[in-house]
Amino acid sequence: MKTRQSVTPVPGARNGQAPDAEYTAPRGYLRIGRTVALPVERTAVVACLVVLAVLLIAAVATLTMGRLGIRLADLSTAVFSGAEGKDRFVLNRLRGPRLFTGIATGAAFGLSGALFQSVTRNPLGSPDVIGLSAGAGAGAAIFALMLPGVPVSLGALLGAVLAMALVYVSTGTGFRDPGRLVVAGIGVAAIATAVIQYVVYVVERDKATVLTAYLNGSLAARSWSDATTIWLVLLATVPLIALVARHLTISEMGDEIASALGSDPGRTRTAAVVLSIVLAAGAVSVAGPIAFIALTAPQIARRVTRGAGPRLTLSALMGAVLLVLADLAAQQSPVFEDLPVGIYTMAVGGLYLGYLLTREWRRGTL
Repeated sequence: MKTRQSVTPVPGARNGQAPDAEYTAPRGYLRIGRTVALPVERTAVVACLVVLAVLLIAAVATLTMGRLGIRLADLSTAVFSGAEGKDRFVLNRLRGPRLFTGIATGAAFGLSGALFQSVTRNPLGSPDVIGLSAGAGAGAAIFALMLPGVPVSLGALLGAVLAMALVYVSTGTGFRDPGRLVVAGIGVAAIATAVIQYVVYVVERDKATVLTAYLNGSLAARSWSDATTIWLVLLATVPLIALVARHLTISEMGDEIASALGSDPGRTRTAAVVLSIVLAAGAVSVAGPIAFIALTAPQIARRVTRGAGPRLTLSALMGAVLLVLADLAAQQSPVFEDLPVGIYTMAVGGLYLGYLLTREWRRGTL
């Protein structure tokens, strides 16, 4: 890899000055043959490798910790040669599907949040803000009340789609105007929340307990079909995200500059929001509306690398790490046993949201 120094403009810069400071990002080039040279930032590569290592450690801990965990010395044999007895049950039924669902769900939420924050140019933006999670929760609640034999995950998916359709119609400009998108989303979320509260109030106590666990977001009792579903969503959307990624970085510099460079900012925003919604809806359908992963993962990724652009790969890895660590805490906590993982992400994400609000208020952007 041949390296050289280059200056990366930070979005929002004026006359060469970024809001905080101009950042010089060390870039290298990954050469493929003699004609292809892909720009690579060393800081981002190192960050991705570190986060990937943390994810691997968290995955091993998920499979080995606790009374039912697989012995560390037997883990490689169980994974690569086939497990027997208790280890087979833990790997194939209890923790394996839960782990793989958590990794892909966290990555989907991280990518979804990175796309949405990039097009809105707002660190507080996430799919939760535009009513997707609330719509999914309302759909799940209605299915639990009126169609008890049908999986609530299907209701969640349909609820998310309906909520986004209402937002699309309510803005009058589709997904092109970030300001109208947020305002319409808040309204749709309020309506959906009212539906959820009504259903929880009228359903039987046992059903309400199960429904509440799903509405908080949970990875308990996930199956390989859940893991397959969310991984297929990721595989289907990642190539499309790769096509949009370069235009997202350009669009963060402003609509005028993006248009001058041959990009269509309106079309880019619409494509990014649609992909963000598909990722979030897929994640919600298998794990429920897990809060704050989509908000925090992209922000941590940006702060680690301090470079321009949405940091999509690192956001996905960060989302996976955050969710797997939260689920590990949910499984192994001696105090709060069997709590849904969404409660842990709410606690951590709420503190982080408070930090972001305070920071943006001090900077005068709120």
